[in-house]
Amino acid sequence: MVSALLSCLASGAKEARAFHSGGVGECEGCHSMHNSQSGFPAGGGGAYLLKGGDASSTCLTCHQVAGDTGPASYHISTPNGEMPFGTPPKQLSPGGDFGWLKKTYTWYADVVSPMSTSAGDRHGHNVNAQDFGFQQDGKNLTAPGGAYPSSALSCTSCHDPHGTYRRNQDGTISTSGKPIKESGSYETSSAPDAETSVGSYRMLAGTGYVQPGMTGGLAFSYAPPNAVAPSTYNRSEATSVTRVAYGSGFSDWCRNCHTNIHNGTYSFSHPAAGFASGATTGNLDATMINYYDQYIKTGDLSGTAANAYFSLVPFEVGSQNYGILKSIVTTTPTKGPDLADGTPAVMCLSCHRAHASGWDYGMRWNTKTSQITSNGKYSQETLLYQPFGQGRTEAEALQAYYQTPAVKFDPNQQGLCYKCHATLPQ
Repeated sequence: MVSALLSCLASGAKEARAFHSGGVGECEGCHSMHNSQSGFPAGGGGAYLLKGGDASSTCLTCHQVAGDTGPASYHISTPNGEMPFGTPPKQLSPGGDFGWLKKTYTWYADVVSPMSTSAGDRHGHNVNAQDFGFQQDGKNLTAPGGAYPSSALSCTSCHDPHGTYRRNQDGTISTSGKPIKESGSYETSSAPDAETSVGSYRMLAGTGYVQPGMTGGLAFSYAPPNAVAPSTYNRSEATSVTRVAYGSGFSDWCRNCHTNIHNGTYSFSHPAAGFASGATTGNLDATMINYYDQYIKTGDLSGTAANAYFSLVPFEVGSQNYGILKSIVTTTPTKGPDLADGTPAVMCLSCHRAHASGWDYGMRWNTKTSQITSNGKYSQETLLYQPFGQGRTEAEALQAYYQTPAVKFDPNQQGLCYKCHATLPQ
């Protein structure tokens, strides 16, 4: 029986999708037959003969690897010992590095204010992975705006571990039928055809899904979203952005757990369009599209549509046309929203990262301060008072902005809400 390590190494040589292939991977990659193979002691591991103590720990057996010198392929988490004080997590995938959940920051904003804290478990989705030290959310017992229990949150809360959700030639999503031939997540992925299907984006679960081991009738109501990612997606954005072509359905899909977060019943809600739910208040109208295209930084509205896209403020194209999506996915400068592509919209991932980030609530930028730079720097790490850096070192803040140089912004850059709301007072 092939060990989990060998399975991971084999997949690493050809990128992660070689193991999952858009659907289920080899059984022995995650399960230890008879719980006595692959160097695991008899009786070790978790339920369902998992090689890890729980589902997320099993996933991290491959998706967290010690010794990375920088962002690496399908790795989504940095080990504890590789993030000492002042040193950021390493991974830069669009979803973010779960390592941020273990970084807590304290600071004083000024001489009269009490000490402020940004707790690690505020930095994203708190997956439960006992083997790797990830614990339940310390504040929310259920998903904000919904009933999903925090104690059950794991990688398999969102991703179907057996990869049964597939995209068919007619665009429908099903859990059976034509065989899955490969991942459907990349610009290099083949299209489904009359004989075969491709996996859902990132093996995300869809309508009717119930996490293995979960009870209580919390089945998903919405299908996996439509998107295409570049093959090289875990990378520094110091010189160019990484553009995932978000198509449609993302806010709806998040509503599978955060049911009421954007319908006016939850405080501080922001409009987010929903293709399936019929929500349109998050759509970008022509005026906002012009703002997005023209906005470069605080005080600079000289931009053009041709290179307006900014990965710290992505948008949903509003299309299920994979020809369009594959034409705009890139790691080079690319155009902003365009009504010719579909119905551009704000979505949950316009502001949040799916896994975790260096900022509270998994935000793509720091929304807890009026400025994201001060005197040309992200952090005031050498000063007693840090109203803007908020306890992060310059290295940590730079990594949280995916290595986007601070000089890209105004020396006293204000928040990135202005990318869509450029005419608000600044």
